[in-house]
Amino acid sequence: MRLALMAVPVGFFALFFAYPVVTIVGRGLRADGRWQLDRVGTVLGDPGVQQVLWFTVWQALASTALTLSVALPGAYVFARFRFPAKRLLHALVTVPFVLPTVVVGSAFLALLGRGGALDELWGVRLDTSVWAILLAHVFFNYAVVVRTVGGLWAQLDPRQEEAARVLGASRFAAWRAVTLPALVPAAGAAALMVFLFTFTSFGVIQVLGGPRYATLEVEIYRQTASLLDLPTAAVLTLTQFAAVATLLLGYGRLVRRREAALPLVAAAHTARRPSGAGQWALLWAVLVTIAVLLLLPLGVLAERSLRGPDGGHGLVFYRALFELGDSAAFLVPPVEAIGNSLAYALAATLVSLLVGGLAAAALSRRAGRIVRGFDALLMLPLGTSAVTVGFGFLIALDEPPLDLRSSWILVPLAQALVGVPFVIRTMLPVLRAVDDRLREAAAVLGASPFQVWRAVDLPLVRRAVLVAAGFAFAVSLGEFGATVFIARADHPTLPVTVARFLGRAGELNYGQAMALSTILLLLCGAVLIVLERVRTNNAGEF
Repeated sequence: MRLALMAVPVGFFALFFAYPVVTIVGRGLRADGRWQLDRVGTVLGDPGVQQVLWFTVWQALASTALTLSVALPGAYVFARFRFPAKRLLHALVTVPFVLPTVVVGSAFLALLGRGGALDELWGVRLDTSVWAILLAHVFFNYAVVVRTVGGLWAQLDPRQEEAARVLGASRFAAWRAVTLPALVPAAGAAALMVFLFTFTSFGVIQVLGGPRYATLEVEIYRQTASLLDLPTAAVLTLTQFAAVATLLLGYGRLVRRREAALPLVAAAHTARRPSGAGQWALLWAVLVTIAVLLLLPLGVLAERSLRGPDGGHGLVFYRALFELGDSAAFLVPPVEAIGNSLAYALAATLVSLLVGGLAAAALSRRAGRIVRGFDALLMLPLGTSAVTVGFGFLIALDEPPLDLRSSWILVPLAQALVGVPFVIRTMLPVLRAVDDRLREAAAVLGASPFQVWRAVDLPLVRRAVLVAAGFAFAVSLGEFGATVFIARADHPTLPVTVARFLGRAGELNYGQAMALSTILLLLCGAVLIVLERVRTNNAGEF
């Protein structure tokens, strides 16, 4: 049964992930039928490449440390406090995580860049600086810590700490002895995920880093798209792949340790109104942090989209989206990118649910080493170079029966590679929580495997499926790294169109980029607010 469930996910990843990546790497490192492995030492020994590697690791470590220090208090507040509009705020802090990184870059460009809000008020500019990059990474990854650590923290029974205090332990000693050991695996998993996302950062660095800063992903893009140096790009891809595989192995171990935490209770039973000056001060400090770090950049982004060329406010830039203009960069009016993105994301969501749902069902059974390896394999697209995958699609999927370069399905397939891991991580804990005895009882009564799934599993996981679909839709809507290669000029997506506008000079182009970014922001925000209403307390890691 498990092998049958794994057949579709394995085939999907072999065909649309492993095959394009292996093809592009082989095209770069093979010449005259022989592997040119000496190229690895040559590339990694280049001082310029070493500088890129050093900056990639350094900024990922700094971003991770800064994110944890800012977000862990927020995780505690969302886990333990009850306050007005909590569910709405929980959805809003997740919006940055599902936004395309190019839109995140746009928001911080509007706040920190030339002519941005800080520049106008105090003459302060932080664009093309490392601080802009680090702040944008905290903005992007805040929700990872809040959802991963806070989700577990909310379900830890506070009576365990209370028992320790009855035995004479101080508040801090009780927390350190009881709660902290249970939270360490979750905090470690969150740290690894933040490091993974910042290690492979692309859109944020492209927009905010300028020519001085480049991560491995940016350098792969430059070597592939600008210099057409496939051997160097292949070596850098393998280097990034090795680092990501190591991170995911560590992540898998921490997730298994997290599942063995203290007995969990319903999150609704652990949250209380703040009491005392200290707790109220912590709540307000977290709310101010969220307002300044997360909501302010989004507000400035929306304000810039409404600011007209004459300094007033209106819908000038939004109306311009309906016009083709005289720019050769667009074959259709930019507003068509909205419909294209929605259609692509819907198709990608359906593929993600099919592949991810089958994978989660297979993984929910008792897992051995092979199945755990399969779990790690399905997470690889989150950290593997999206640039490599996109360019690999163009090179590998160019011959019958897989000549898909001119097919619309190419974009949803690339987006589904990113959506599948979110479906798995959302559905897997819920499926594992289903009592096997219910399935066995249904089977004894004569139900077929499909009838068992429909009668037992589906009613219990229906909400998790809706949450998984929503996350897959949101991340597909914002996928940029691979789509920038494969989206056709007459069918652009929202992130690709924003990047094209930002790459062109002129106030009109900048304003239209802000307008499209705001539209994408509103779409993602609406999806997440709906998800927060249907989300269950144990609906996975996201």
